[in-house]
Amino acid sequence: MFLAVVKAFAYGSDDVVVAKYLEKLGVDYFAVAYIEEGVALRKAGVKTPILVLHPQPINFRKAIEFNLEPTLYSERVLKAFIATAAEMKQKKFPVHIKFNTGLNRLGFQNKASKRIAFGLSKENTIKVKSIFSHLAASEDSEERAFTLRQIGRFSEICEAFESGYGKLPLRHLCNTSGVVNYPGATFDMVRCGIGLYGYDNRIGGCGDLLPVLSLKSVISQIHKLKKGDSVGYNRAYVADAKKTIATLPLGHADGIGRQYGNGVGCVSIQNQKAPIVGNVCMDMIMIDVSDIDCQEGDHVVVFDPVTTAEHFAESGKTISYELLTALSRRIKRRLVE
Repeated sequence: MFLAVVKAFAYGSDDVVVAKYLEKLGVDYFAVAYIEEGVALRKAGVKTPILVLHPQPINFRKAIEFNLEPTLYSERVLKAFIATAAEMKQKKFPVHIKFNTGLNRLGFQNKASKRIAFGLSKENTIKVKSIFSHLAASEDSEERAFTLRQIGRFSEICEAFESGYGKLPLRHLCNTSGVVNYPGATFDMVRCGIGLYGYDNRIGGCGDLLPVLSLKSVISQIHKLKKGDSVGYNRAYVADAKKTIATLPLGHADGIGRQYGNGVGCVSIQNQKAPIVGNVCMDMIMIDVSDIDCQEGDHVVVFDPVTTAEHFAESGKTISYELLTALSRRIKRRLVE
């Protein structure tokens, strides 16, 4: 089975649009981080089961109202959800139990698996739809031994849990990099988030996947500078000769962070690189087009399937996850089928 992770506005790509498209393709499950994200999908008409990865007890009633399946990852959260389900007279409401196999972020400890399973086998308000865990370093070949230990630990948890609860419909462990690098650990379902867009954050690139995202802009204005003229806030760039500078309507409010300024990041015009000069502004960046034949209104590519978001992110010493999820909702999205 395939679970599509569409949290964080579907990694910056519009969760409703992406979820509806994937629903038409027959995806088995969706996952979001928080209950409000799931509510938004339900209100948009999404019917497919939705797993909430990090629910908060204050929103449990809403989860039940919108048929969102919570992750229960600690004794406190488990007891709180059972209490809420009982108050709302639920019978066998689907939940997912998360175990900590080494990421040390969320999850029950493995030694508790049989005890929890036995207790849940006698609980009538909820039913366990799956148990799962999360890999810590599946993209890193140098951490292969650690990942294999996680896989082995999860297999042991599954065996212990089922001995106390009975046969489970679903077990899942692999994220995108796990699917690519550990195909023998797919269990009953895999979870893909960044992989939906052609990235997996492995060191050395994502050669097995096809990037599908593009971020494009236009030239708003072109300025001719003479030697000594400066560009932008704090005069961070000073021309050392005659230069031609173009201004684009993108800035750090749109997710192009300040770390990309002062020659760190580049964009493309007519397949030619144009470095970002000066400090990135809230709503604008300036680029050096001195050697490019271009005009106001011309299209500019920040990243695309060739010069990818991963390449752009690496220039700013970050990862595609951070770049994509930071993209402002005021940027127009267009799905090209």
